[in-house]
Amino acid sequence: MRFGYFMMPMHPPGSDVGRTLQTDLSQIEHLDRLGFHEAWIGEHFTAEWENIPAPDIFIGAALQRTRSIQLGTGVSCLPNHNPFHLAHRIAMLDHLAQGRFLWGIGSGGFPGDYEVVGIDPRTGIQRQVSVDTVDAVLAIWADPRPGGYEQHGWSYHVPEYDPRIQKHVHLKPFQQPHPPIAVAGVTEKSETLGLAGERGWIPMSINFVTPRVLQSHWASVVEGAARTGRTPDRNEWRVCRAVHVAPTDQQARDEALDGALGRDYGDYFLPLLSMTRGLGGLKMTEDMPDSALTLEYLCDKVWIVGSPSTVARKIRDLHAAVGGFGGLLIGATDWSDAAIWQRSMDLFASEVMPTLADLRTAAAVALS
Repeated sequence: MRFGYFMMPMHPPGSDVGRTLQTDLSQIEHLDRLGFHEAWIGEHFTAEWENIPAPDIFIGAALQRTRSIQLGTGVSCLPNHNPFHLAHRIAMLDHLAQGRFLWGIGSGGFPGDYEVVGIDPRTGIQRQVSVDTVDAVLAIWADPRPGGYEQHGWSYHVPEYDPRIQKHVHLKPFQQPHPPIAVAGVTEKSETLGLAGERGWIPMSINFVTPRVLQSHWASVVEGAARTGRTPDRNEWRVCRAVHVAPTDQQARDEALDGALGRDYGDYFLPLLSMTRGLGGLKMTEDMPDSALTLEYLCDKVWIVGSPSTVARKIRDLHAAVGGFGGLLIGATDWSDAAIWQRSMDLFASEVMPTLADLRTAAAVALS
């Protein structure tokens, strides 16, 4: 199993951006030292809680401070980008990373970011905009045919080749034909994850869902793969979770509820989900009332919180409940006491990760 980090990031409104960027970079450095496989960096333009609008720039800085951890956009919110500019920024970043870059893409989900580009998410048009945008980027990389291109409010012109001054669209990614592409999904029976299966891209399930919804996510991947005759690999599936480790179960629970996890969900995620996708994904059964989604319920049923042995057991239980997955991503947190975060990650790396070394998906067992 691969272990990674999903950095939306999370910082209370009013935080100093310069400080939070240094906090985030320091976290990535520490995870690299601990042997984490990957870290995904979010992109939001109008969300003060999630205050990184340019994950490619952040990754460029993180590459200089790390040695082996792979870094990915988590995600490039495609409706907010002109494909021509995005193709060049991502290709350049891929060259800087020299094989350590993963390109996460998605349609986004924050209301303000949709407003910026005039999208009403209730129409679902953001999904088609995203497909057309990524296809335009892939076409620029593969075969930048001269001519004008215009769709969904963006436009660009690919110039004719001029051999006298070598004028042409020439930049291609370092990884060929392109960096590994990942797609993030949240909603039940996610259409986005169906696209991941159809295209053979990495599926990622974000942390606001229970095993009931995760099962529907993999079903979407399978259905998408069937449309193009592919066989999806559960080892590529990343599942994100809120995780907190402490020496004892009671200490971990108290810290999670009274600290960063309780704050982030109580003050931000629950209100945001109520306004957008709804709270259904967090429910163990569909008939649960919204009022039952207390922080205590989340801590006991949705988050992975406890001592190292308890956290390892809960990961095994989740793995079994959904039929297996290949990567666990820990959601980022910003504790007022950074030592709490560091201790949690240290315990996870030293006492949880080694005990899960045997955890493989059924597909991996069959292939070994």
